[in-house]
Amino acid sequence: QVQLVESGGGLVMAGGSLRLSCAASESIGSINAMGWYRQAPGNQREFVAVSTDDGSTNYADSVKGRFTISRDNAKNTVYLHMNSLKPEDTAVYYCNAKRYYSGSDYSSFWGQGTQVTVSS
Repeated sequence: QVQLVESGGGLVMAGGSLRLSCAASESIGSINAMGWYRQAPGNQREFVAVSTDDGSTNYADSVKGRFTISRDNAKNTVYLHMNSLKPEDTAVYYCNAKRYYSGSDYSSFWGQGTQVTVSS
């Protein structure tokens, strides 16, 4: 069981920046994919960004060029650097860890979420 704790959310004006952190309870080097998702009120949870253990990253089209995901394996922490924030980025942001097994089997772990509010 991987425990994840997010931090860094808050209230920011449009155009501003925030950095979210996700601290894992074990080495993230052993986790295949570390990612961020978000959920706005009335919406489903949606993918934001992912960093995989082969060094690749992927982003939702809505955040490309504005958000950057990074890992610090020594601190067992994943970050989401968010720039040029827009009101539509307002949501609860969740950290996710996936560990893959044989075939398509995997385990998925979630943090408790951190609120990001962008005012216009």
